[in-house]
Amino acid sequence: MRGILTVQKSVIACVIIFSFSLQVRKVNLSKKESLTIMGYGGLEPELLANETLMREGQVIRSTTNQVYIHYRSLQQTNHGVFSLHYQAFLLSCPFPLSPESGGVTVTDIHPGGQAHFHCDPGFQVRGHEVATCVNTTQPHWSTPEPQCVAVSCGGWIRNATVGRILSPPPPSVSNHSNGNNLSCHWLIEAKEGHRLHLHFERIALDEDDDKLIVRSGNSSLSSPLFDSDLDDVPERGLLSESSTLYLELTADSSSIPLLLALRYEAFDDEHCWEPYMPHGNFSSSDITYQLGTTVTFTCSPGFVMEQGSGTIECVDPSNPHWNDSEPVCKALCGGELTEPLGTILSPDWPQSYSKGLDCVWQIHGNEEKRIELDVQILNIRHTDVLTVFDGRDLMSHVIGQYLGSRERFQVVSGGSEVTIQFQSDPDDSSFILSQGFLIHYREVEPNDTCPTLPKIDFGWISSSHSSPVRGSVLTYQCQPGYDISGSDIITCQWDLSWSSNPPTCVKVQQCPDPGEVVNGARSVRPEAGFAVGTVVRFSCNQGYQLEGPSQISCHGRDTGTPKWSDRSPKCVLKYDPCPNPGVPDNGYQTLYKHSYQAGETLRFFCYEGYELIGEVIISCVPGHPSQWNSPPPFCKGKGHYCLNIRVYTSLSSGLNIALAIILPIILVILLIGGIYIRSSISAIFLYFSHCSQ
Repeated sequence: MRGILTVQKSVIACVIIFSFSLQVRKVNLSKKESLTIMGYGGLEPELLANETLMREGQVIRSTTNQVYIHYRSLQQTNHGVFSLHYQAFLLSCPFPLSPESGGVTVTDIHPGGQAHFHCDPGFQVRGHEVATCVNTTQPHWSTPEPQCVAVSCGGWIRNATVGRILSPPPPSVSNHSNGNNLSCHWLIEAKEGHRLHLHFERIALDEDDDKLIVRSGNSSLSSPLFDSDLDDVPERGLLSESSTLYLELTADSSSIPLLLALRYEAFDDEHCWEPYMPHGNFSSSDITYQLGTTVTFTCSPGFVMEQGSGTIECVDPSNPHWNDSEPVCKALCGGELTEPLGTILSPDWPQSYSKGLDCVWQIHGNEEKRIELDVQILNIRHTDVLTVFDGRDLMSHVIGQYLGSRERFQVVSGGSEVTIQFQSDPDDSSFILSQGFLIHYREVEPNDTCPTLPKIDFGWISSSHSSPVRGSVLTYQCQPGYDISGSDIITCQWDLSWSSNPPTCVKVQQCPDPGEVVNGARSVRPEAGFAVGTVVRFSCNQGYQLEGPSQISCHGRDTGTPKWSDRSPKCVLKYDPCPNPGVPDNGYQTLYKHSYQAGETLRFFCYEGYELIGEVIISCVPGHPSQWNSPPPFCKGKGHYCLNIRVYTSLSSGLNIALAIILPIILVILLIGGIYIRSSISAIFLYFSHCSQ
């Protein structure tokens, strides 16, 4: 089901097992228009998006089968535009979690599918073994995931063949508890003519408060084969003298968690018992384990064979048994590794490692190869450290140092050798049990560059090197109108991985925060963010007045980032203005106005030939009323001009006649200009000279 939706009001619904995803193709609404998308069909309506949150290209996904879209406009004309593309998809139940010490098999996660839960041997399902994905508006499993709990404290196991006895549940759920104490009794009974072999897979008991006794017989009066207070744990296990074993466990559960895993197996008088080897495999010359059968053992990758022999034989017709104990495969603390591929495990894997460890593994590969570490599991305490060195010793370059938990990741060396060091805190008083780590390694062809990254849409990349070698830096930039989402600088690290995922350029759909106004307030509509169309109104506190616009709005631009319509205003003190003091005679002002606000200044100038007497610049001092800090200046004339006339007697009479005509005219002009004339009859040379008043 697909479509394009551009209507004003709509409800989309589909068959019960479907839901919808909507992609915003276009949205351009005014502040008087609203668009709301709601999800219906659940326990209560769910707001999926509204016009202030929508961005072009955004995908909105419902969790139910009904979506309600409501458009509203308060204006009669010039309506905005929006376009949504919707598509139905099949709803499903979440994948159920596997119970601890158990598992789950799922037929289908869509409505009608079933999840079947099961538990490991020695555990039983607490809860429903089958859950069904229910067909509703929000599909869910019909029942919660069950738990796998250890079989109850004690019991009678008849016709025993092969099985396990595990740590009992805590006293709160035990039928044999007395306060914080446990007292459990098991009777294991095989067929007549068979005997029982008991193997100690795991055992950790408090030395003072916990006790385990194994007896060869069917009651607490039978002779003991093992007493945890007196005996060491038998590496080869225990053999019953008859067809029954009786186990007694007493424990104070308030101390440490019980750790108990015992494996029993029945066998007849003509055969040996089936060997058991956790974390390894074995091959047998006879699957019935008759006399003379030989069994050869190998350990799983990451484990090393310790204690028993690699090959054992079923001997002694009168009392068939193996001539040696089964070996033990252990994950060791360090070692030299020369194979082209292998596995490194935390010590005692899969059990939790001990505190106070300092383990070193050295991997030596082909000189022409590199070493790739595939860290599949890393779950250590935050006070413990796993360090990877690019070389054959602890003085080599550190590729990485890790603590805590981390998702699966890979590390590639720069050479053919790698050193791994693991240190656990010896002083960790809490010592919380942790899973440890699992690392697969292999030789790979040399590649000394980080993976090539794709181009970035709506932006460009600048590189410090021509190829992405170790240490090279990529710098990302976006086109105008787009912002970086993620880190704008990433580095090719020593392990040939990028320091972070490449960023993306996303369309900027909002203006920057215009800031608060000092001595005032602002109101934002709509309140969430500063998207295109947002209007911010400003007001001032009492005694202050706005200097600038009372409101600004965020406007979008096709080729740039959205911007505000104007600068934000200021709130300034509110005072009476100063009146214009007037223009001086023979002078003028700059920026002539009728009045000036407090704090404004006024500058004066004089025309040529006049000088300014007083302050050139005066300021309007705030007050009630505001006053000028100085009286206005005035313009004074700078001086007068004198004409000195000398007439030399040696001139001819014709020239005297000319002077007699011209001089009166000059005298009239000079008198009008305020200039005095002095003449000397003894000369005919005429000149002007400046003289002060």
